[in-house]
Amino acid sequence: MKKISKYLFLAAGIVFSMSACDKDDTLSTEDFKEYEPQGKTKYIITATPVGTTGIADYLLTAEDVSGGSISTSGNGKEQDGSYRYYLTHKGRFFSLLYGQGNPGDVTTYRLTQEGKLVMTRFFQAETVQVLAKVQDELLLMKVPRSGNENASFYRIDALKSRVNGEKQVNIVQLAANGERAHFTWATQVGNKVFAPYMSIKGCCGDAFGTAYPDSSWIAVFSYPDLNLEKVIRDNRTSFIGNYFNNGLAVTEKGDVYGYSPASAKNGSKYTSTKPSAIVRVLNGTTEFDQSYFFNVREKSGGYNISAQMYLANNKMLLMMYDKPGAFSGNLKLAVVDLVSQTFEWAKGAPESVISTSAPYNNNTLSDDGKTAFIGLNTPSGNQIYKIDIASGMLTPGMKVEGGTITAITKMIY
Repeated sequence: MKKISKYLFLAAGIVFSMSACDKDDTLSTEDFKEYEPQGKTKYIITATPVGTTGIADYLLTAEDVSGGSISTSGNGKEQDGSYRYYLTHKGRFFSLLYGQGNPGDVTTYRLTQEGKLVMTRFFQAETVQVLAKVQDELLLMKVPRSGNENASFYRIDALKSRVNGEKQVNIVQLAANGERAHFTWATQVGNKVFAPYMSIKGCCGDAFGTAYPDSSWIAVFSYPDLNLEKVIRDNRTSFIGNYFNNGLAVTEKGDVYGYSPASAKNGSKYTSTKPSAIVRVLNGTTEFDQSYFFNVREKSGGYNISAQMYLANNKMLLMMYDKPGAFSGNLKLAVVDLVSQTFEWAKGAPESVISTSAPYNNNTLSDDGKTAFIGLNTPSGNQIYKIDIASGMLTPGMKVEGGTITAITKMIY
């Protein structure tokens, strides 16, 4: 997915079509022979080449990203279109085209027994703004910002890359306040789906404006039926997550933590009066834990969360700016302990960071749960950094030459 400073407020999302089942959709894909996984690891780095148009990214592969260098020049698989989003699930790497009003596609890749990344399926699509991994499926949501009052949910079989089911949800009725619910993301929690949303006007030349800047909502759906079970509500901070940005993290214990950027607007003005903060839903419950409130704006000295990446062992990496709603400028990284509510600016991070690799799909946690990786794009170059989760220390890893790092994922083959 495009780097964090660009992807959050795109006008629309991925393109997705219901005709994904046809055998003809596999034409022009590469031969693939099934095999028993060997437990090997390969990283897929997506990078946008410098000075090109009409190319979203190159898919680069590496067995180790803790050092060395890799270049987009003469390497990788070219992805067409201006924007791509990526998910790794069930041994598949999914590349989803953001069509910008034009037809798009979903391309599925797999690693051969020799570790070569090959395309195994291709199908066309229609616009969606939410994509998540749920059980053995991908859950995609098309969420209109105006006009149509129904959001479309699509369940995609991750193993077969075909549609398993569709559901319509009336987002005006869901909001129940004269506005409409605009889902920011979706996350599997146990056997349910938690889908935080913004309340937006969806009209009047101020589609993303709201009269309700100081409330949080998470819609809880059954799965796979996708029936609405309840809405979890709170008024201690603003909406959870951000446009095309995962606001929730599920810990090893099963507790759910959600951040708010506190960046609701009405017209051109930011109107949230509550702080950028993290709230919690305890495992097995569907209510906000009123005994827990992590005031991150206060702990950081006035910064707002723009995105998060859950690391492990209750540690979370935060991307932060010194003003609400910012997605460019003085980006700073912090590591927090969600349980003890400790906050620390990330040590070893570059002084100036333009953007990071997409946090929503980062699955680079090491087998021992001690380290993870993130791509940092800076004025002096683009490089993958190793994160020591216990200490919050970042150390330089692989350099990525000739392109801006947009995502890093890990595949086992």
